[in-house]
Order: sequence, then structure tokens, then C-alpha cells
Amino acid sequence: MLYPLLWMLASTFRPENEIFTSSSLWPSSFSIDSYIRGWNGLRVSFGTFFLNSFIISIVSVIGNVFACSLAAYAFARLEFRGRKFWFALMLMTLMLPYHVTLIPQYVLFLQLGWVDTFLPLLVPKFLAVDAFFIFLMVQFFRGIPRELDEAAMMDGCSAWRIYYKVMLPLSMPVLATAAIFTFLWTWDDFLGPLIYLNDMRSYTVQLGLRTFVDSTGESDFGGMLAMSVLTIVPVFVFFLFFQRLLIEGIATTGMKR
Repeated sequence: MLYPLLWMLASTFRPENEIFTSSSLWPSSFSIDSYIRGWNGLRVSFGTFFLNSFIISIVSVIGNVFACSLAAYAFARLEFRGRKFWFALMLMTLMLPYHVTLIPQYVLFLQLGWVDTFLPLLVPKFLAVDAFFIFLMVQFFRGIPRELDEAAMMDGCSAWRIYYKVMLPLSMPVLATAAIFTFLWTWDDFLGPLIYLNDMRSYTVQLGLRTFVDSTGESDFGGMLAMSVLTIVPVFVFFLFFQRLLIEGIATTGMKR
């Protein structure tokens, strides 16, 4: 399972003509030319792609955690007309593939003039469009004793104040889980940026990697593999630091603490 990753790492230090002619994990000669070509070989520096991906991923994390936790709090704690119906309707959206709504969304964003900007990738995150995270948080919120809400109401807290003074501090594991998954899925997303981003200066790292492969056959595989290694690093570091919260959030979801 690890061999392809180790082979990719080793290939970034090989000469271009040895990448596909050797299966050894030890290069015959070490060179960092692939990293230099990969970083500066395109019309736009690969650092720009990294910056764009970080902006989109971080803002998506903020939007998803805020909007989905707010929607989940309403479904789990507030009483309003048609709550069960809207919750069931929300769960039904989990069965819809992303590609089903892609064309209507593109037409909408095109009419709004948002195509070739980050807005189609960011604005929906603030509208609680990820039903998976809403469902995850609803199950967690239901495991928090309602006596805490009642005690807060007796102290004069409004529903909004209960949300950010009581529910959010007790829900850090599930919020961290949503943040981690949102970051990983947004960082690795290829289809969304491919559809909405046309200007190379606004490309993400996934689109940047694609530009190394030329349809005419002239491809810089050394630079592509080198940038692929650098692209994996943020995901690896992010998961390494937050894996404890990720496991805790999944393990305690839906269980009374």
C-alpha cells in the first residue's frame, strides 16, 4: 500500500529519463531539479496555487462548522413547524450525487456572475449545504442532556445564547471532526474548481497538478510528482495533529457523555 507513495517520493529525486525505467526506491543520483521545475515551471508559481487552496479550504471550514452547527442545533433543540419533515428532506439530499445538481448550480452562478471566482466554492458553505455534517452534529447534540438547556433558560439565556455558550463548548469533538473532513475534502476537490475556475491565477493545487500533463504528450512528470509530494504534506500534517479529535468525534457521536 505504501510502495506507490514511496516510489513517487523517490521519483522526485531521479533524472527525468529514469522515472519510468526503474522500479527501485533508491535513485541512482539525487537531484532537486524536479522541485525547482515544478514550483517555477508554469506561467504561475505553484505557491499561488497553494495560497488559493488554503484560502478556499480555511474559509470552507469556517463556513461549514458555523452553518452546519447552527442548522443542527435547530433540528436537535428547537421546536418549529414541520421540523421532522424538513429534517427528513435534508437527509434525502444525501442520496443525490453532486453531479445531479451541478448543472443547475452552474447556471445559477453564471447568471450571478460568479463564475471564475471563489464565490461558487465558498458561499454555499455558509448556507449549510452539507447534510452529512448536519446529521453528524444532530446526533451529537441529542446526546447532550436537555437539563443544561433548561438551566440556561432559567438563568435568562436565549436560544442563540444557549447555542454558543452551552452547545458549542460541549461539542468540540464533533466540530473538530467536521472541520477536518471539510478541510480534507476541499483540499482534494478537483471537479468544483475545474468547473468554476478558468483563470490560471485562481487555480487550486489540484488544477495546478493537472497542468503538468499536456494532451500533446509533452508532460513534465518529474515536476508533477514533486508538486504531488508537496501537496500531500498539508493533508498529512493536518491529519497528524487532529487525528485524536477526529477519532473522538466519530466515537462519541450519538452517545451520551
